Amino acid sequence: MNFFEHQDRARRQTRFLVFLFALAVLAIILAVNAVVLTTLGMPNAVGFPQDTNVLTANVGLIAWTSLITGATIGLASAYRSAQLRSGGGEIARSLGGTPVDPSTSDPLRRRLYNVVEEMAIASGVPVPEVFVLEHEQGINAFAAGYSPADAAVAVTRGTLEHLNRDELQGVIAHEFSHIFNGDMRLNIRLIGFLFGILVIAIVGRRLLFSARFARDSRNAAPAVMIGLVVVLIGYVGLFFGRWIKAAVSRQREYLADASAVQFTRNADGVAGALKKIGALYASSFMTTDAEEIGHMLFARGMGRQLFATHPPLEERIRAIDPNFRPEELTELAKTLDRHAQARQAQAEQEEHRADSRTAGPGGLPLDADSLAERIGQPGLSQVLVAAALTAAVPRPLERAAHSDEWAQELVCFLLLSENDDIREDQLLLVAQTLGSESERQVGVLWQARHDLQRAQRLPLLEMAFPALRRRPHKELVSLMGLLEKLVDVDGKIDVFEYSLARLTSRQILDAMHPERVRAGGNETLSARAADAITVLAVLAHHGHPDQPEAAQGAFHNGLQEMADVSTDALPSADDWPNRLDGALKRLDALKPAEKQRLVASMARCVLTDGQVTPEEFELLRVICGLIHVPLPLLEAPGH
Repeated sequence: MNFFEHQDRARRQTRFLVFLFALAVLAIILAVNAVVLTTLGMPNAVGFPQDTNVLTANVGLIAWTSLITGATIGLASAYRSAQLRSGGGEIARSLGGTPVDPSTSDPLRRRLYNVVEEMAIASGVPVPEVFVLEHEQGINAFAAGYSPADAAVAVTRGTLEHLNRDELQGVIAHEFSHIFNGDMRLNIRLIGFLFGILVIAIVGRRLLFSARFARDSRNAAPAVMIGLVVVLIGYVGLFFGRWIKAAVSRQREYLADASAVQFTRNADGVAGALKKIGALYASSFMTTDAEEIGHMLFARGMGRQLFATHPPLEERIRAIDPNFRPEELTELAKTLDRHAQARQAQAEQEEHRADSRTAGPGGLPLDADSLAERIGQPGLSQVLVAAALTAAVPRPLERAAHSDEWAQELVCFLLLSENDDIREDQLLLVAQTLGSESERQVGVLWQARHDLQRAQRLPLLEMAFPALRRRPHKELVSLMGLLEKLVDVDGKIDVFEYSLARLTSRQILDAMHPERVRAGGNETLSARAADAITVLAVLAHHGHPDQPEAAQGAFHNGLQEMADVSTDALPSADDWPNRLDGALKRLDALKPAEKQRLVASMARCVLTDGQVTPEEFELLRVICGLIHVPLPLLEAPGH
């Protein structure tokens, strides 16, 4: 199952979840009505004559009870979902998570941040925020958020102290699979829905509490009875809600384990982490109440659960390591030392940095048939390339990318022109928008550019994104406007300028409004044929400038992937940025399966001549980014 199939499955599961939630709400409304009618709905109790039809007499009571119950559940669910729209970082902070500073000198946290950053860049998604749950000694982790642009990855202190780099990489790869597969949005919906059902039990408890202060015991009796029954109804609803949550979660954990193995090409990483959970005295359990987010965790967060959100630990290990023996856990328990990783991490980091600097070309093979299948499922070669790229970034630029103070200036620096006059105008715009100190800092970064490779420029943007999205929304809106002005200074736009400005704006908007991000819609390529043709034409022209015949061949080669899209002539490249903007806005609404066809068509167009130029890679990256498809690093896209 590839990225697009996972996304489609997540959409179907979300619709099914909404259907089950609606059924649960309906059942609760019926049950509450039955209780109210039984307790208060007798004709004498409401002043109706004895011969009045009970159902007719209580139509108003039924309507009001149904409205109040449904509104209570719906509003509570919407309220909790709205609370979670602040992003995955808000969930991590609510559990006591501490953000990891990218410039930290602590070797364990530095290793964690490097692993997360390398995987994000390798996968073609924004680098998520990284947190550590300092007070949790068990081994656990989770990814939270509505979309990759507002995602956060959190691990416990026990994860840092007990896992080596390969095992940590396996756990983080597991969490990244949840990001790719649409599980994060599904998980947040589960939290919101279950909270809405739980509110009924809370209301029942309030009724019981208020009945204690009633002066007349006869008046208090109905309230007590209603309170008891409503509490029971609420917890019965919660019982079935937890059953739904467990059913949805368990299978996706198996899929995430398998994806992590595919990502890292190292079964021992995930299996080793799971074995250490089984051997550790604290297991994966958390001292913080993990009931609400239990289905989001790498492993079980609670010791006793009627409906476990995760498969049994030994089953997960055997699915990865068929030769596993339970006796291994006892042997492993004797060797666990929480100080071991702290002692090894520094040397490991130095070794990894040295290996990264000497890593050869990698990335996805230049093969059109496999590219679409590998979306959202990168491998170890992409991680190695990402590590090599980030390790070789000039130190001043790396520090700026990781700095809350200078991340905006770094993005502006990446758009500076080599032409002195144009660059002066751009620096003036920076000074007018961000201030003279920002202009000075952009100039300092310009002086450090000499060792920066072209292939490192978009990864630098990904590295800077966690710091960028922490800025106030007003500043981010201003930054988007500034980037457009910097691009327009010379009256023209090249591929890199377009890619950086559009990717930055897309990621900022997604982070500001994560609830609006959708993996896909219901459009088909046949309905958006003109837009698909525009995309292929732009790719063909930029892949073969001044070679009209080669561009024509690449264009028609790409069209072969879309039997229901055809045209005789290659459209011109006039005003391509505006035309591409409009086309991609509409193509973002394609069904996931249709997006897969589009990506395969683009890959065939680009790879007609067996190579990927820097312009083609940057265009592929921005096109995929604007239709919410994470494009992994390609093989040697150029420098």
